[in-house]
Amino acid sequence: MKTISLVSFCFFFQLISAQPDSLFLQKKKKKEESPQWIQKNKATVDLSQVSFTNWNSGGSNSISGLLGLNSSANYRDKYFSWRNDVSIRYGINKQESRELRKTDDLFELTSNIGYKSNNLSNWFYSARLNFKTQLTNGYNYPNKEVPISRLMAPGYLFFGGGMEYGKDIEELSFYFSPITLKATFVLDEDLANAGSFGVTPAVLDADGNIITPGERLREEVGILMTNSYEMEVANNINMKHVVSLYSDYVNNFGNVDLDWRIDFNFKVNNFIRATLGSHLKYDDDVKTKEPSEIEGEFDEAGAKVQWKQILGVGFAVDF
Repeated sequence: MKTISLVSFCFFFQLISAQPDSLFLQKKKKKEESPQWIQKNKATVDLSQVSFTNWNSGGSNSISGLLGLNSSANYRDKYFSWRNDVSIRYGINKQESRELRKTDDLFELTSNIGYKSNNLSNWFYSARLNFKTQLTNGYNYPNKEVPISRLMAPGYLFFGGGMEYGKDIEELSFYFSPITLKATFVLDEDLANAGSFGVTPAVLDADGNIITPGERLREEVGILMTNSYEMEVANNINMKHVVSLYSDYVNNFGNVDLDWRIDFNFKVNNFIRATLGSHLKYDDDVKTKEPSEIEGEFDEAGAKVQWKQILGVGFAVDF
C-alpha cells in the first residue's frame, strides 16, 4: 500500500535528518523544582469568506468558520510521565442559495501514562487510552433527511499497553502496543441495523422486518503503533505530525487501519495565525456507497482512502 510506504518513509526521515538541536530540543538548565502539573489551553477561530458583486466570471458567495478548543494537563518527573489532551473542533460552511453544511466535527480525549525504572533511559512502560466521536449529525448532502452519523455513532475507544520512546516526549514519541482493545460504538438504532461502521447488521425476514436487531458494539483486539513529532521547521512555522497504525488479530490480520495528520501553523503574531493541514484515513470497516442501477438505491463500494485538506486564517488565544 503506497500510503503505508509513505508513512514508513516519514519515520525514516525523522531518524536520519533530525539533529540534536532540532529533534531533541536543547533547553537551558534550570534549578531543579518539584514536579508539578502543567496545564495549557488554546481556543482558535479560523475564517474564510468569498464575495462577488457583478463578477463576470461568475461565482457563489460563501463563508466558512472553524472553531477549535485544545486543553492539556501534563505531569513529568524523573520516572513518571502522564499526558492528557482534549480536542474539540467544529466547522460550518454557508454558500449562497445552499443550506448550511458541516465541514468538521470532532471530540477527542487522549491519556498516556508512562513509567521508566531508570531516569537515564528514554523508554517508558506505557498505557494509552484514546476516545473520539462527533457532536452533531452528519449527512450525505444535499440529503438532510437521513443522518449517516450521529453522536456516538460512531464512537471509537482504544485502550492498551506497551512501550513508548521519547527523550523530549512532548515533541517526539514512538509508541508500540502488542495488545490494544478497539471498541466501535454505534448507539443509533437505524445505523446499527444497517451495519454501519463495521458492526453486525440486523437480520431481516423476506418482508424486510427485523428479526434480530443490529449490534451496537464491535470489539477488536490488535496491534497499535503510533508516532508523533513536533518541530519548528522555520522561524514562526511549526509542524506537527501524528500517525496511528492499527491491525486486528482476529478479523483480517495484516489489514492496517491508518490515521495520519500533518499540520503546519504559521504564526503572524501572538493572536493571528494561519494553518495548513492534511488528514488521511483508511478504515476497512467504513464502507462507501455508490448509486445503484435501481433509482434511489445505493450499492456498497467497499472501503476507500479518505482525505481532508484544511487551510485557514484566524485567531488563537492561550488561556
